[in-house]
Amino acid sequence: MAKEKISDDLKASLVVFLVALPLCLGIALASGAPSFAGIIAGVAGGLIVGSLSGSNLSVSGPAAGLTVVVADSIKACQTYEAFLMAVVLSGVFQILLGYLKAGKMANFFPIAVIRGMLAAIGLILIMKQLPHALGYDFDYAGDENFEEGKGHNTFTDIYYAVLSPNKLAIVISLSALALMNVWDNYLIKWVKFLRFVPGALIAVFVGILINMLAPDGLKLTQEHLVSLPTNILNGSINDIFVLPDFGALNMPAVYKVALTIAIIASIESLLSVEATDQLDPSHYITPTNRELIAQGSGNIVSGMLGGIPVTAVIVRSSANILAGAKTRISAITHAILLVITVVFIPSILNLIPLSALAAILLTVGYKLTKPEIFKHTFKKGYDQFIPFIITIVAIVFTDLLRGIGIGLIFALFYILRSNIRRSVYLVNDGNNYLVRLNHNVSFINKDVLRRNLYSIPEKSHVIIDGTAASFVDADIIDTIETFQKAAKVKHIDVEIKRSESSSHPFFRK
Repeated sequence: MAKEKISDDLKASLVVFLVALPLCLGIALASGAPSFAGIIAGVAGGLIVGSLSGSNLSVSGPAAGLTVVVADSIKACQTYEAFLMAVVLSGVFQILLGYLKAGKMANFFPIAVIRGMLAAIGLILIMKQLPHALGYDFDYAGDENFEEGKGHNTFTDIYYAVLSPNKLAIVISLSALALMNVWDNYLIKWVKFLRFVPGALIAVFVGILINMLAPDGLKLTQEHLVSLPTNILNGSINDIFVLPDFGALNMPAVYKVALTIAIIASIESLLSVEATDQLDPSHYITPTNRELIAQGSGNIVSGMLGGIPVTAVIVRSSANILAGAKTRISAITHAILLVITVVFIPSILNLIPLSALAAILLTVGYKLTKPEIFKHTFKKGYDQFIPFIITIVAIVFTDLLRGIGIGLIFALFYILRSNIRRSVYLVNDGNNYLVRLNHNVSFINKDVLRRNLYSIPEKSHVIIDGTAASFVDADIIDTIETFQKAAKVKHIDVEIKRSESSSHPFFRK
């Protein structure tokens, strides 16, 4: 069993590596940082966070949701070295948050919103990778925001890609999609030893081969391929790693940036591990305070070596789970693969077509947003389905954190509405009425209580039972006492049911 787990993890790590490579580069460049800073963050996320985290399947690295924050932070800190000092400090703040038990915030994310986030990420992957699959590579790989700048957005990219497709890129992406489907659903069942090789890796090799064998006029140019610096071994350490400026500790802006990054990165990490736990087949619950400490440690190392901030990231985590990972070995190994390949064989990596990598992400996106997920959530009722849909729409048309915020507002509305309905209960048998107060009854339940009480017709007998309520607000007691006075005019007989065990004096014998 242990050997099977290791083989599953190694196989999954290859898939995560292929997904992480363009994302690390793209996110760094979109943030205004050196491209290698994204690789450093990816390695720190895999090695440091992967080793310290309590999550078996979560993968950490540079996050698309932080690109705008990072770009603005570099400007605020004036130099990249001062920004790196802020990244290190943000890690220190995250560790403090972990020891202060701030990880419990994760318990307040409604399940409908988490499921909506996963489905939204799936839709975004499909919409964002479709242009790359068609050979239109205007936007960087891994962008999750609707607005892309320069008048472009998610829909305009699809539009331009359809207008001017690259024929060879389409051939490569379709071939990769077909190969992964056949490999994962048929070949590994017929030929057992093939299960140790991920279909995504074969799809990438086939993509490289198709491009190499294509006629010169059809070959993909470098803008449609992975683009890594190839002089890492020939360069000096100073050219590869940028050290933080400790003199920037005198700058107030550095502390402000550090606190901003710490809070946003912590929220995104907690959201991602919560979503990862939902996808985890073993239903393991990640210790969130330990996760914050692990993320903080990753950011300290990333900042010290010249990397951009690290968070738990749902795209790589989803790819990890869907590829069959069993333990954190997968996350750690994918980081080792990043180091080895980027340092020793960057020229080979630069042969990989972005359209082949897009096919891998399209597959991940579909698995996250299959129609069955929408049907399953719909069956749970509107109080689950509407926040789910609202979260999806909000994330797709804004960004991850703002979309989650909008989803939380709608989820809170339905939670409050459900609480209001269930806290006050009215039944009748002829002219005999029972008004029962359940659970916690506060001022937000006053309106429904008033409507129920004043709907009781004249000459009725009503029992008001609050003995089961664990908390009754003063507004509720005032509403009942006011009704008692009004009931005399309507000749309604009001009986207050009392019990020795009641928690509120009004209902206690």
